[in-house]
Amino acid sequence: MESEIRILSATGVLGSGFREETLKRAMALGPAFIGADSGSTDPGPYYLGSGDNLFSDSACKRDLRLMLLAGRAAKIPVIVGSACTGGADAQLEQLAGIAREIAREEKLSFKLATIRSEQDKSYLKQKLRQGKITPLANAPAFDEAVIDRSAHIVGMCGIEPYVEALQNGAEVILAGRSSDTSIFAALPVMRGFNPATVWHMAKILECGAACVVLRKYPDCMFATVTNDYFIVEPPNPEYRCDPVSVASHNLYENSTPYELVEPSGILNTFSAKYEAVSDRAVRVSGSTFKPAARYTIKLEGVELAGYQSIIVGAVRDPIILRQLDNWLDGLVKASKDRIRAVFGADVESQYRLDVRVFGKNAAMGPLEPETGIGHEVGLLFQMTAPSQALATSLMKSVGHMAVHYPVPEWSGLITSIAFPYSPPEIARGPSYRFNMNHVVEPASPLEMFRVGYETV
Repeated sequence: MESEIRILSATGVLGSGFREETLKRAMALGPAFIGADSGSTDPGPYYLGSGDNLFSDSACKRDLRLMLLAGRAAKIPVIVGSACTGGADAQLEQLAGIAREIAREEKLSFKLATIRSEQDKSYLKQKLRQGKITPLANAPAFDEAVIDRSAHIVGMCGIEPYVEALQNGAEVILAGRSSDTSIFAALPVMRGFNPATVWHMAKILECGAACVVLRKYPDCMFATVTNDYFIVEPPNPEYRCDPVSVASHNLYENSTPYELVEPSGILNTFSAKYEAVSDRAVRVSGSTFKPAARYTIKLEGVELAGYQSIIVGAVRDPIILRQLDNWLDGLVKASKDRIRAVFGADVESQYRLDVRVFGKNAAMGPLEPETGIGHEVGLLFQMTAPSQALATSLMKSVGHMAVHYPVPEWSGLITSIAFPYSPPEIARGPSYRFNMNHVVEPASPLEMFRVGYETV
């Protein structure tokens, strides 16, 4: 068995970029494969719902081109997970199309594996009836109606589909929705390395250079893994890691710095040691990995919440700012009264009007500890309705009401809000919301995923 394995993470998310010279330095260190994540729920539910990508095709193509050229030159696998942000089947095909285009342009040839993560609704209904779908903490209500109205539902795959593809000779693997860490854990676990060391390494490498002391731009990260420890060191000479920067990444996108739950088990880092081995590199050891009592796959689903129109404005009048909360309460009530008069009482159940005050609790809402207010505030009016036409029509009434809503201190007509755009109402299009936080217990780790192969 190998005594060590070297691993290259190209970047935190495909399309965000990395320096070409950093990739070249990393390739000179002899990695066993190149990995990169390509998606997340961080940008919200829109991307899974709509099928859009957080980054442009040209940005993804630039990163993937460099990875494929480096991987084929070194004859090592290239592994990318969570295709095009959401990881739905259409997004996976979009990324596969980019890979085929690169192959044609660069005259590359490779065995491509695609791992489809989108879930069949009839399959999920059957699992629900069997009691094989269970909620996680703070999960919303879940039933067959939720499944039916979902735009897309994906399962977050573990290492097993990647291992399946690698064992079948795949040289490039593109996956739909995936555990970020599974991208980097699959090959080392397949080769027999200590799962505890491997999974902890994978957690640190999942976001590329995010574990450095001060990341000024996205870039590559490199790790050397043994059974007893791993060493993480940035191949970019401008970057450095220290024990705090590496240890702190355990908390990123995680509710606890000590546990990481994966389909096949739980990584525990409570006893982990982080030791500087140079002014740029950190050795990590001491983690444990407990296999899961039951194998589960996390579901991510979204449904259409409605269509939105917004108005952005600013208020600088000190008289209004002294009574801003009461003024806004009155404005919202007057706007709803106007909507009822114009569109009828039936419309009341069809829309939602929200107002955010930038300069006063817009980011944290009621959790904000600072209570002061500046000399001006920005206002964001948001209308959500079943159609774009209705959302925009309702917002037109709100906008006109808002620009002249009075204050008791002034008996004449006022102009209260400055609008930076004309017309002030802006159509945002469809809006989606997450509608599940559940796990499925499949009959086997591959049951929910389809691995396909082609020669490119």
